Amino acid sequence: MTTSEGPTENYSLDCGWGRLVFGQTFDDGQALIETLRRERADARDIAVYVDDPHVLLSLAPHELFLDPSHTFRIDLKNYAPPSQEPSNFFIRRLSSQSDAEEVNRIYQTRGMVPVPPEFFWSHRDARALTYFVAEDEQTGSVIGTVTGVDHLQAFGDPERGSSLWCLAVDPQARQSRIGQALVHRLAQHFAERNASFMDLTVLHDNDSAISLYEKLGFRRVPYFTVKRKNAINEQLFSGPNNDPDLNPYAKIIVDEARRRGIYVEVTDAEGGFFRLSYGGRTIQCRESLTEFTSAIAMSICDDKSVTRRIVEKAGVRVPEQITGDVSDDRMRDFLREHSTLVVKPSRGEQGRGITVGVETEEELEAAIKTAQKVADEVLIEQMVQGDDLRLIIINYKLVAAAIRRPAQIVGDGKLAVEALIEHQSRRRSAATGGESKIPLDEDTEGTCRAGGYELTDILPEGEVLQVRRTANLHTGGTIHDVTGEVHPTLVDAAIRAARAINIPVTGIDFMVKSHRGSDYAFIEANERPGLANHEPQPTAERFIDLLFPLSMPYAAREALRVAHSENTA
Repeated sequence: MTTSEGPTENYSLDCGWGRLVFGQTFDDGQALIETLRRERADARDIAVYVDDPHVLLSLAPHELFLDPSHTFRIDLKNYAPPSQEPSNFFIRRLSSQSDAEEVNRIYQTRGMVPVPPEFFWSHRDARALTYFVAEDEQTGSVIGTVTGVDHLQAFGDPERGSSLWCLAVDPQARQSRIGQALVHRLAQHFAERNASFMDLTVLHDNDSAISLYEKLGFRRVPYFTVKRKNAINEQLFSGPNNDPDLNPYAKIIVDEARRRGIYVEVTDAEGGFFRLSYGGRTIQCRESLTEFTSAIAMSICDDKSVTRRIVEKAGVRVPEQITGDVSDDRMRDFLREHSTLVVKPSRGEQGRGITVGVETEEELEAAIKTAQKVADEVLIEQMVQGDDLRLIIINYKLVAAAIRRPAQIVGDGKLAVEALIEHQSRRRSAATGGESKIPLDEDTEGTCRAGGYELTDILPEGEVLQVRRTANLHTGGTIHDVTGEVHPTLVDAAIRAARAINIPVTGIDFMVKSHRGSDYAFIEANERPGLANHEPQPTAERFIDLLFPLSMPYAAREALRVAHSENTA
């Protein structure tokens, strides 16, 4: 870089996920195109500040497209950071290998291109690149990240510009305004370096983000971005989504099928029904439920009392249980024996009708009435303390495992419990395509009251409050991947349960003291598990492998064949 002679010519900056190609350093459009053609496999290069983008596209119309994003800019000459400090989290520099791994985890939950962790680490002191992370004060976990580029340090920018990239917040973070705090911290950092402005790009239809940036003082500027037509960018140049009504659990499968050239016919988007065809074979699906799951297996999963009996005979440990049609004396004895119970309908899904933590006869009577609204038969079960573990079993192999936790909020000393719940619910809804929300109902109110707070109370700063008794994702629960850490005993028990039911795709739920230990109690089996809840694990890939083995890449099929031969030798 030679700032005295002007900016570096034909400059591109490697950011790990791809390169930023600065169009203002190119005098020749063909040279810029050749630079983009050197894009790495599985990377995403971005040409920014492209002059006359219509002319550039005319030179390579089959390779390039105009990114449908707007550019926004904030003036840093008179920038003043907000006086209000972040609540319950703080912003710091990326400082360790584990930070880099956590940043990648957040990228993957947001569908972003991950970065080799060693790249973050090797560039942590780079002048051109700046990495900030948001850290939860209580848990120490990374809950947000942002990357900044100093244009002067990068290529000798005479305008002394800077830009913001890869702003991402953990969708399961409990705190509010994390993204806003990261933007302010990066702007303050560049203002201290005497940068003139900070730019960012945002998709044209991301109304909530645009509204936030405008609120923070950004204004739209007429600069354009060009990208290559690759698999990562496909949704940006292939036209409108033809399946706008598909929920995330159907969409993740449909997208994977289309990536492999499998024909998809959506038969009922609202219900999640679609038909897949490949090589003369057609399979009907409803999300992760297919024709491969028999009616018998479905009926076993549908009736929780039957599921329990089937898996218990296979040697899977189950909690003690009685039905709601026994005598009052038997129910009272069962309550005294176990002190805390779970009451649930024998049929149902998404946590409807379930009451957890029943400790008195009055609560037991009310819980039974709640369950009877969903199903006539009611199950009363010993409550097993611990974490809710979901194991995804496909083709009788573990594909993903995750701890599910009930919805929680964290106080900021300013907002009432109800407002904090609404904030958290909006974030969960945005992160899950509307599938996860925290209802403001009697259960939420009762859970908050059990924690010592009414909905109208101000929750003290840093105070964590559980607002739902169950960890169901549809009522705001969060999910935390533990696939590489699960004890082999738990994996074996889940596979035995799946084989006992004879179901090729299922979500097995256990209560565990620790996913790293061997203690567990079987809760239920789900015949239609949500595969979209387990990123970055390859749930959709393994699901399509099961349905259409020949759609797998040859190398993967050969590796599978060899592994099978070794296991049966």
